[in-house]
Amino acid sequence: MQEKSGIVSRSVSSVSSSRSGNFLAKLLAILSVAVTIVLVDSVNADAEAANSKYAGIVVDAKTGNVLYSENADRLQYPASLTKMMTIYMTFEALEQGRIRLDTPVPFSAHAAAQAPTKLGVRAGGTITVEQGILGLVTLSANDAATALGEMLGGGSEDRFAQLMTAKAHALGMTRTTYRNANGLPNTAQMTTARDQARLGIALRQHFPQYYGYFSTRAFKFGSRTIRSHNRLVGSVRGVDGIKTGYTRAAGFNLVSSVQVDGKSIVGVVLGGASTPARDAQMRNLIATYLPKASSRGGSSALIAQAAPAPAMIETPAPVQPQKVEQKAQPQMAQQQVAKTITAAQPPVSAAAADLSLPHKGPLPDTRYQVAETEVAYAETAQSKSDNPLVAQPMPAPTKVKTMTFKQQASVAVPTPAPAYMPPEQGDTSVDEVTTASTTPTSPTSTGAASTSNGPSGWVVQVGVSPNRQMAMDLLESAKSKGGRALASAKPFAVAYAAGGDQLYRARFGGFDDQRDAVNACKALKKAGIKCWAAAQ
Repeated sequence: MQEKSGIVSRSVSSVSSSRSGNFLAKLLAILSVAVTIVLVDSVNADAEAANSKYAGIVVDAKTGNVLYSENADRLQYPASLTKMMTIYMTFEALEQGRIRLDTPVPFSAHAAAQAPTKLGVRAGGTITVEQGILGLVTLSANDAATALGEMLGGGSEDRFAQLMTAKAHALGMTRTTYRNANGLPNTAQMTTARDQARLGIALRQHFPQYYGYFSTRAFKFGSRTIRSHNRLVGSVRGVDGIKTGYTRAAGFNLVSSVQVDGKSIVGVVLGGASTPARDAQMRNLIATYLPKASSRGGSSALIAQAAPAPAMIETPAPVQPQKVEQKAQPQMAQQQVAKTITAAQPPVSAAAADLSLPHKGPLPDTRYQVAETEVAYAETAQSKSDNPLVAQPMPAPTKVKTMTFKQQASVAVPTPAPAYMPPEQGDTSVDEVTTASTTPTSPTSTGAASTSNGPSGWVVQVGVSPNRQMAMDLLESAKSKGGRALASAKPFAVAYAAGGDQLYRARFGGFDDQRDAVNACKALKKAGIKCWAAAQ
């Protein structure tokens, strides 16, 4: 019995030793692979930093502090990072109610002829605005970018590129020039790593209700499943977008946004030698500088948002598709209007582009609505901000252009809001401009909402729409998100003339005083809805 027991004991010991050996072998293999990946990433990152085309920056998205910078102000080609501004302009049009996610986007022969990558929609076909956005953030579709640009630019991609450049300068991207909507090669289309960091922060802060599109990893387009080119989304913790780009002249570009453990950064890599080298460098930057980012701050907007433009452009009615190859298209809105109204973004003054990035202190929660006027703009001179994100030397002005728009009223320049306002006083940075309205020829009798000037006193405006029903839909959606602050508010649509067309301002009235209106607007902003208070 002892001998048998000894045999059993030795057998168990042998099995245990064998299992232990197998486990150690597997563990060593896993560690070897991990070390190899780290070493490869390190080698790629080092090689990328030594690349003569390379430029990079990492910005703390809560404070604006620059955590890392190399060649951040050198002019480079943006490639498909251009589509970040195309998307910014699209988000802005959605927010202002000028288009909807299901608005048809027509494809001209010019849009359909763009080089790959592309969705492949034929001339005369359409997609929805939402499909266009998804096509840009995943496939980086050049044809969809051009189609969106033509729609928002009044039928002209060149005009849209001018609007993109003006918007870039208004956001403080003083060294950026756009010539097309998709980033295909153009020697005059230039940017810097610093400017792209500003745009990345602005996209996330100005449009939180739409920013989630950038984290899309795949979407269905007809019978196709289109997967994202951005390999860091889903593979690096906290990365929620934003955009990749490549042309032979530009190299491999990438802008990444990271939010994790209460910290937030935006990193930019331009001129990468290859996709693996570019991605490895971004991983290295995130791992190195995210721990150094602040977990405090971020209570106020870091990049000032430019006011909506007053001028209007008429674009042709969307062309219905002639047998578009996609098999499954979302249902279009049943209510179609004869033409799409898109607001032109006129170039802004050089002073407007001289934006500072405050380390502390709230910015105004409300916006000014300005009349149409003559404005001059120029390539902006050196920024006066002491924040590192805009403190680098900028080029001196080289040219000035003037554009004239119809003057509606004399508007005084608003006094800047104080750096601090005690909570009990509320937000007093409000729209003091009373805008003219016109009464439609056939008044409606639907409920409390009307198309007259509406109730007197303080109002909250949430957008502008091309027809009354869209304005009322916008108000209904906003009221459902406003909670108690809008419980007794009265929705109404104010008709007014713009460029020979009748548009509708979506407003809430019935507020007892300024404080109630401002508090209601704050509640809407917390729900992701832009608004401003005004004295009716």
